Amino acid sequence: MTESKRTDGSVLGTSPQDAKPESDESRSAFTPPLGVPLPPAPEPEGSAFLPPTRPASATNGSTTGNHTLPAFTPPEGIPVVRLPSDAPWQDRMRAMLRMPVAERPAPERAGKPESEGPSVPRVLDLTLRIGELLLAGGEGAEDVEAAMFGVAHAYGLDRVEPNVTFTLLSITHQPSLVDDPITASRTVRRRGTDYTRLAAVFRLIDDITAHEATLEDAYGRLAEMRRNRHPYPGWLLTLGAGVLAGAASMLVGGGPTVFVAAAVGAMLGDRLAWLCAGRGLPEFYQFVAAAMPAAAMGVLMNLYGSYLPGGGHVQSSAVITGGLYALIPGRALVAGVQDGLTGFYITASARLLEVMYLIVGIVFGVTMVLYVGVSLHAQLNPDEALHTYQNAPVQLVAAMTLTLAFAVLLQCERSVLPIVTLNGGVAWVVYGALHYQAGLSPIAATAVAAGLVGLFGQLLSRYRFASALPYVTAAIGPLLPGSATYFGLLAFTQGKQDVGVASLAKAAALALAVAIGVNLGGEVARMVIKFPGGGPVRRAAKRTRGF
Repeated sequence: MTESKRTDGSVLGTSPQDAKPESDESRSAFTPPLGVPLPPAPEPEGSAFLPPTRPASATNGSTTGNHTLPAFTPPEGIPVVRLPSDAPWQDRMRAMLRMPVAERPAPERAGKPESEGPSVPRVLDLTLRIGELLLAGGEGAEDVEAAMFGVAHAYGLDRVEPNVTFTLLSITHQPSLVDDPITASRTVRRRGTDYTRLAAVFRLIDDITAHEATLEDAYGRLAEMRRNRHPYPGWLLTLGAGVLAGAASMLVGGGPTVFVAAAVGAMLGDRLAWLCAGRGLPEFYQFVAAAMPAAAMGVLMNLYGSYLPGGGHVQSSAVITGGLYALIPGRALVAGVQDGLTGFYITASARLLEVMYLIVGIVFGVTMVLYVGVSLHAQLNPDEALHTYQNAPVQLVAAMTLTLAFAVLLQCERSVLPIVTLNGGVAWVVYGALHYQAGLSPIAATAVAAGLVGLFGQLLSRYRFASALPYVTAAIGPLLPGSATYFGLLAFTQGKQDVGVASLAKAAALALAVAIGVNLGGEVARMVIKFPGGGPVRRAAKRTRGF
């Protein structure tokens, strides 16, 4: 009897009892059990190490001349990602940064197709130079990475990964999975506050991402930004420091005499800090030198204020508090907390360590002068500054004046000054209404007011396609914990360590409330803004129960 085999492996012409059972060794690990269909055969083209060439008519593909760009296709397919061109580039690039590399859409190439695109090393160099200006100007690490990715993506480099730390910028470009990556880096050695230059950099990035600036044009505009001088002269900055300190002293209950004393102390401190900077001293010693004249002016006003025209007692605590307002590094604090909340823990740790060193310098300078004042029997009483905020209109004017002076010190554009001054006034009104009228704790009232500052600043920056820092940093000036810091230092000099620790802990809580409130307001603004076409989704890290 002739035997023949069926497709399922059994033998025809034999009974089931006579058929030899199949051994376990003959079964393959890839053979499905009965009732399960066989998997589809693998594609004959391509492998796990050599991605297939995508046709020119692919959905997310793009061609340059007659050459088709290679692309990696994940097993589940490429999802449809729509990034509307009319959305701000910050949100589009931040959304792409949080996507896996395989899910990012290919760059959109504008203009006539050319056989060769721009030089990859030059694009990477331009990207690093732009990122350096942003990081040195105080931008958060995530915003710097989004800007770097946007520049590289606009010039056709889709497989790029920027990386930002406190002092080092790097970017890696890998043309394909089988090509060697190209990495470039740049070190940020000097930092300066010039929000006018920062706004110019944002306008350049906006033109680049809109394909309106060639590589040569971008290099030319970048060189022009570096050559431009600051918008305000040095004498105006010194005067701004004095006005800031004087307005802050009135914010905590000072009068005209206190305003003048605080302004003189702050201006002397500013000039002394510039002198130390010109001699090459580190920033720590510059803050020590800048804090001493304001504290010395407060001690002198306490000892000899009664001899001034008009006589009477002068609030020396308000004089010293006003000087501290001009020195507290609120910009670096907000940037450090923002980096920590967005997942850049190394950069956040470095920024917060910088803030700690600067605050220690302020503490060192003020404490030395206060020890001398206590030894000279100066009657420094922290209770004298508690009977304040009795004239709401005066406090509002002082808060807005403080914000305006702070904006000048930050080198904001002249067109920004009225808006940021109004934002600071709104923040102070909200804080005063919640704390003094509704009886809310100062920490909670500070957080709510700072949240509104961050919300309005983010909305204004999106409306103008600019950075949010010019609209936010100066507006938080009236909320900074200057008085709590001074009271803590004074308690330490008088031997009241428990009171000093409690006051400094309150100052730290107020500072964190300012930083977290600003960041939360910005995140709320990003969530509520709706863009045509669905808008980009900005995914963040997801963790459950700490792991």
